[in-house]
Amino acid sequence: MTAALEINGLVKAYGEKVAVDRVTLTVPQGSFYGLVGQNGAGKTTTLSMAVGLLRPDAGTARIFGADVWSDPATAKQLVGVLPDGMAMPERLTGREVLTYLGLLRGLKKEVVTERATELLSVLELEGAEKTLVIEYSTGMRKKIGLATALLHAPRLLVLDEPFEAVDPVSAATIKGILRGFVEGGGSIVLSSHVMALVEQLCDHVGVIDKGRVAAAGTLEDVRGAATLEDRFVELVGSGSTAAKGLSWL
Repeated sequence: MTAALEINGLVKAYGEKVAVDRVTLTVPQGSFYGLVGQNGAGKTTTLSMAVGLLRPDAGTARIFGADVWSDPATAKQLVGVLPDGMAMPERLTGREVLTYLGLLRGLKKEVVTERATELLSVLELEGAEKTLVIEYSTGMRKKIGLATALLHAPRLLVLDEPFEAVDPVSAATIKGILRGFVEGGGSIVLSSHVMALVEQLCDHVGVIDKGRVAAAGTLEDVRGAATLEDRFVELVGSGSTAAKGLSWL
């Protein structure tokens, strides 16, 4: 079976700083894949290259077999992306954003209208559909961003920190939608540094540390008999030296 996402030897350097160092990962079809790592570990850079937002210095990325760089039109039809800190047209309403982006993707106007109405309802944004995006809360921005990623009915979702700064009610709504997407045959890659969230949602996990893959596989294989958080700390370092300072506290 063709992998939902296949990353092979991705490299990205900024001067002498190597942000991503030969990362290779495979996301099986139908999986909920968690990509975890500390802040600055290279998660966002890796995912940006994997979906075509950032050109790698070396390596390849394929979405359901379509090469992201040699066949971008095919690859990008298959994937919905929620980047971290996604910029949006802030002087449009939520419905206008969905309409605009849907038409840009070549969807028929009536299809866009129907899907936008359903997405706004499911994401509990009906009351805000006439509100400008600039007035949206952080949770509302995450939800409208997820709506734009789902609008064209992709087979793969790539979500970078989708729950960051999101309130518990909005988080519960998003979790329900993501679980339903996977149950319906979709595949998801979700990046986070919150181990409990990944352990709750994901069946596969990859650990990124200093731009390299420290571990990858099913959740059970990676965490073993420990919790994912304990295994993560074991892989990337405990940071125990920091606890030895601040004796004055």
